Amino acid sequence: MNFEDRLRMRYLFPVFLLLSLLCFSQRQKSVDFIKADAKITPSFSNKTIKGWATYEFDLISRTDSIFLDAVNMTFEKVELNGKKIKYSNSNQRIGVKAPRKLGNHLLELTYSVKPNQAVYFTGWDGLDSVLKKTDGLNPTYKGIVSALNSKLLHLHNRKKAQIWTQGQGKYTSHWLPSIDDMNDKIEFDFTITADREHTVISNGRLTDKTMDNESVKWHFDMNHPMSSYLAAFVIGSFDKKVIQSHSGVPIELYYVPKDSLKVEPTYRYTKELFDFLEEEIGVPYPWQNYKQVPVQDFLYAGMENTSCTVFSNQYVVDSIAFVDKNYVNVNAHELVHQWFGNMVTEVSGKHHWLHEGFATFYAYLAEKEVFGEDYFYWKLYQTAKTLHNLSENEGGEALTDPNANSLTFYEKGAWALAMLREEIGEVAFRKGIKAYLEKYAFMNVTIDNFLTEMEGVSGLDLTQYRERWLESEEFPWQEVKAHLKKANKSLKLFLEMEHTVTDTTIMDEQQLALLKENGIPEEFKRQFIFTYGNQIPDSSLSKIIANTPLRTRQAVALAIPKVSKELQSDFERMLTDQSYVTQETVLFKLWSAFPKNRGAYLDQLDGVVGLPNKNVRLLWLTLALLSEDYQPESKKSFYDELNGYTASHFNFEVRQLAFQYLHQIRALNDVSLRNLVQACDHHIWQFKKSSRKLIREINALQDGKNQLLALKGKLSEKERRTLKNVLSP
Repeated sequence: MNFEDRLRMRYLFPVFLLLSLLCFSQRQKSVDFIKADAKITPSFSNKTIKGWATYEFDLISRTDSIFLDAVNMTFEKVELNGKKIKYSNSNQRIGVKAPRKLGNHLLELTYSVKPNQAVYFTGWDGLDSVLKKTDGLNPTYKGIVSALNSKLLHLHNRKKAQIWTQGQGKYTSHWLPSIDDMNDKIEFDFTITADREHTVISNGRLTDKTMDNESVKWHFDMNHPMSSYLAAFVIGSFDKKVIQSHSGVPIELYYVPKDSLKVEPTYRYTKELFDFLEEEIGVPYPWQNYKQVPVQDFLYAGMENTSCTVFSNQYVVDSIAFVDKNYVNVNAHELVHQWFGNMVTEVSGKHHWLHEGFATFYAYLAEKEVFGEDYFYWKLYQTAKTLHNLSENEGGEALTDPNANSLTFYEKGAWALAMLREEIGEVAFRKGIKAYLEKYAFMNVTIDNFLTEMEGVSGLDLTQYRERWLESEEFPWQEVKAHLKKANKSLKLFLEMEHTVTDTTIMDEQQLALLKENGIPEEFKRQFIFTYGNQIPDSSLSKIIANTPLRTRQAVALAIPKVSKELQSDFERMLTDQSYVTQETVLFKLWSAFPKNRGAYLDQLDGVVGLPNKNVRLLWLTLALLSEDYQPESKKSFYDELNGYTASHFNFEVRQLAFQYLHQIRALNDVSLRNLVQACDHHIWQFKKSSRKLIREINALQDGKNQLLALKGKLSEKERRTLKNVLSP
């Protein structure tokens, strides 16, 4: 190559790389990234990340360039094998010219980024800006106030602030140069820096902590490769309880200090679930340890990051709440993913059943272990009914459809496995699962890979099974009903009863006697009441309330639309039931039906908070405000408390419920209305959607429109843009 050619290539190289980034397929078959050593330093104050990452890779065959996904990152240094190298940055990927020599190489990157997704800083907004407002103060006091603000911010930071990541569906490449393709598996080791007041949790085993005056470096080691979407870290104020599985795996159960009394009910049955799944699956847990961390305003119920499950703190419950909402199913589901999804990973979305269907099915089996067989089969019945109704209304989907919804992948996927086990037998099913996991450990798989293993151990041709359960959009309801009748006596009884009872049948004593029999499971009794509650005479309902367990009584409370005079005393007794759902339901229905007794009902539940979403307290405050003669001297404090629950430091479920109640009674003040505007940009899309819908409903009312117009002057420029965007046609 002559001088002019070299000069031309010098200036064309960045353009060539940019085109490479846009044109090359995401997976580079000529390059195998083996290991990543990453150092991460997040900043609470400006929500940025500074990072350094060294990637070890093998160049397998000649190629022009090598790239990593890297979204909106600024790179301070890029080196290949210790030497600076030119690079191209498209704000989606970084690319470098590939080395000429085949074999092992090191790519080192120093970068900074302000992630717009995949990393979430919670518990910091709001108080930060308020405390820093010292403009206009006398200089003598400004320094004092600033110092106090700094101390308050530190205390707030210690107690409330968290940073956590979510890679699946959001992409780790927003905070770490990596490969978004699930087919590239890398062994990730992390060093994460945080201030001394915080705990850091990440993938793998904590090997060391290095301290200096103001911060701590936490060093984590992984011993097996994983897809980058499973890389994660959490920073916050946490304590932990450590238990051990029967096989010796350390299980770390994290919690914020204020929730120390909720550790047992939150993590109840964790060891039993772990031990059962290791034995049932037949393959040892594949990672060094297992950690579970509850965080504020998590996007989902839970996420199975390798060895480090992150879940919503709305599952952190006391023993009463455990009856109504507990972590057991999510706990088991995310743990199953450590095998199905993390160790053996799908090739693409077309094979997503291999993740979610398996996690759902094995989680149900684990619940069967702790809650019993009736619980298991009645849960399957409920999901089957939903899938059947969807299928009947032309909403059925194939499990091989990469665009299928969660209900299909999770619930129909679980049913597909239940029926496969029925078809080939439990012994062959377990042998096939074991063979499949061992053969494809730390690799990527397809549905064909799985079915080949199952055919091999069973000696059966599964072509028809595949067509019926995986490729068909129809849900095989008749086959499912036959299976349920065969498997469970109480379901057989209920399904046969459906043919003999009509919508107009008044239940007689013979039929109602089933609700009193000890041998009839509670799941049957609850479904009986939900299905036929309006056909049961009040006199019989009264006997049911008096003589059945808590959750059966709860079914009566939920099923009966209005409390009659005959049932008044029965419902009053249920106000003290150890269930927050029952208390909430009964309080509202008694308050509505018997106005003269409202004060007494409110007194009985004064001070009860309820579930993590504060369901009882928020309803209580709303009803107390609506009860004209109830504690008139306290109305303002009730009003302020209810509006206060809309603040950003509360969990989004608390805020959403508070917004709804305040709107219903037309009691949103300027502060809570501003909080609602801010919620329209929340990172949880369901909450954002409901907040925007509520803003539009308020604006449709003349009083609401006037209040929003008056509020505009108090909003920041960003908040005014948000409001304008929400109200735009």
